[in-house]
Amino acid sequence: MLFIVAALALMGILLGAAAHTPLPLFLAASAAIGVWLTVFFIRERTGHKGS
Repeated sequence: MLFIVAALALMGILLGAAAHTPLPLFLAASAAIGVWLTVFFIRERTGHKGS
């Protein structure tokens, strides 16, 4: 239960910070995170074929 409360509080802080950033900066950061997650997904998907 404490983990859920902490996660919700952290999400609220991050969403509040995102609401106050300029739109181009927010979109650039979102794109960078999306690319990072895509690269991570591809590396995880293709890296463990031998295991």
